[in-house]
Amino acid sequence: MTDLSEPEQALLALIRENPFAGQQQMADQLGLSRSAVAAHVVRLTEKGHILGRGYLLPQEGRVAVVGGAVIDRKYIARAPLIAGTSNPVEGMRSFGGVARNVSENLAALGAGVSFVSAVGADESGRDLARHLGARGIDVANLFQLPDERTAEYAAILEPGGDLAYGIADMAIFDRMTPELLANAAPSLAAARLVFVDCNLPAATLAALIEQRRAGRFELAIDAVSTPKVKKLPGDLSGVDLLFLNLDEASAYLESSFSININSMEKAAKALIEAGASAVILTSGALGAVVANGGGASHVPVVAARPVDMTGAGDAMIAGTLHHYLHSGALHEAVRRGALIAALTTESAASVHPQMSPHFVEANLHRLAPIEGEARV
Repeated sequence: MTDLSEPEQALLALIRENPFAGQQQMADQLGLSRSAVAAHVVRLTEKGHILGRGYLLPQEGRVAVVGGAVIDRKYIARAPLIAGTSNPVEGMRSFGGVARNVSENLAALGAGVSFVSAVGADESGRDLARHLGARGIDVANLFQLPDERTAEYAAILEPGGDLAYGIADMAIFDRMTPELLANAAPSLAAARLVFVDCNLPAATLAALIEQRRAGRFELAIDAVSTPKVKKLPGDLSGVDLLFLNLDEASAYLESSFSININSMEKAAKALIEAGASAVILTSGALGAVVANGGGASHVPVVAARPVDMTGAGDAMIAGTLHHYLHSGALHEAVRRGALIAALTTESAASVHPQMSPHFVEANLHRLAPIEGEARV
């Protein structure tokens, strides 16, 4: 690339990472004006390094995923932790975040996925973009913010695996405002389904629900945690699928529920009355309750030999959404999601490295038959 200036080389590197990034987005990352980027693009085209931007039709059944992308760090102490001094540990780094995990699982299952999130203009943000792009995920709306740090979560574990400290730097998600997401409006409008997690600010969640009411996509939301579920508005009309656990339902409804199937059904019914079209409510070993205006049904957990529970809930969501988009049968979709969650626990990774349609089909025998259904 000896015929290129330094700004042209930097711009070409950005285009290779994200061929559909907007000129203003690239200008912000490079510290240039948009007009300067436009001029460099012209010169790169004239020199034959790029062929220009094409017009693409959205893939049928495409999913837009909006929410958290995180660098996860895990430190396992080699001896009991001692406060106030240096402790030897074994460190690991991986990619996480509810929305990011859901995106990668969906792509592995064969879905077309657009990922919308915010990362810093740092090495961690670039690593996340490369990793997702390599898995066929559209990262044109993975906004790299030059004045922010990519979100990180660090877990410091005792030698036996118990959590000693968990620390999180998630401030960047406050920047995912309705104004920032307006830049991703075409991607959202073209989606068959939009999935969001409650890492987003309350105003952004409300704006997406309002956009759903006026749009043509279906909207699925995951509560993420008991504090974050409270970001959801009191009126859930416009939410087609709501994923949450019993603790999160209790926090949202400001009510206590016993840990049993009847109480799960009662909580799910209350969420339907709040406006949600369908609710997938989980509670550990009890499995899931699937509820809509027509009633509720129970989906048991799938027996597994767990290695690591990380990412299981996100895998369940992805499996449910993928099958739901293809069949429209929500109860069966949640059964598939439960299987994919079980498979994920049997891997040390938050997304099972073998995840694929064939991998799922090969394990369908592990699903308990529906009552009245003969096992094949």
